Amino acid sequence: MKVSVILGHPYDKSFNHAIAEKVTSTLARNGHEVSFHDLYQEQFNPIITPQELISDKSDDPLVQFHCNQIKEADGIVIIHPNWWGQPPAILKGWIDRVLRQEVAYTFDAGDSGGGLPIGLLKAKVGVVFNTSNTPVEREINVFGDPLERIWKSCVFDFCGLNHVIRKMYCVVADSTPEERAEWLQDSVNVINEHFPKGNI
Repeated sequence: MKVSVILGHPYDKSFNHAIAEKVTSTLARNGHEVSFHDLYQEQFNPIITPQELISDKSDDPLVQFHCNQIKEADGIVIIHPNWWGQPPAILKGWIDRVLRQEVAYTFDAGDSGGGLPIGLLKAKVGVVFNTSNTPVEREINVFGDPLERIWKSCVFDFCGLNHVIRKMYCVVADSTPEERAEWLQDSVNVINEHFPKGNI
């Protein structure tokens, strides 16, 4: 399988980077073709221009590269921290500029965009790994777990990807080395389950 792994975290010693290393190495070990993108390292520009917005076309070669890869991906893995109940701005910009009309979704002829979208992604499975410093009970009971809705309903379902697994690891700030080791192993287990060997 072709698997796109997208990382959105600015600090290269972060736990998000540790997850990304485990994910990419496990995918490669299982025989999959991995396209890994550290958005900060690539200096991905999250700002969509007025011309790009109205034309649904980008003259940014990096954006085009991402669009071409995401169209061909059989699986997608997203890794990012929970910042204000949202992805970091660079990853939100990636959604805006890459998961665009005629790349990730379209509409029926004559539909100006007010109807139901038709998902175009060929990916059959999406995995989202999040980290947070908010206890899970508070995240769910007080905030309503917005990242669950963003990724499963607002993004992936819109683009035709219905098999989505999301894992939240928290509280990272107070975690022990043993807890972090368990979370990393869990990320490996998730990848092994949904992107096993031989499924290529």
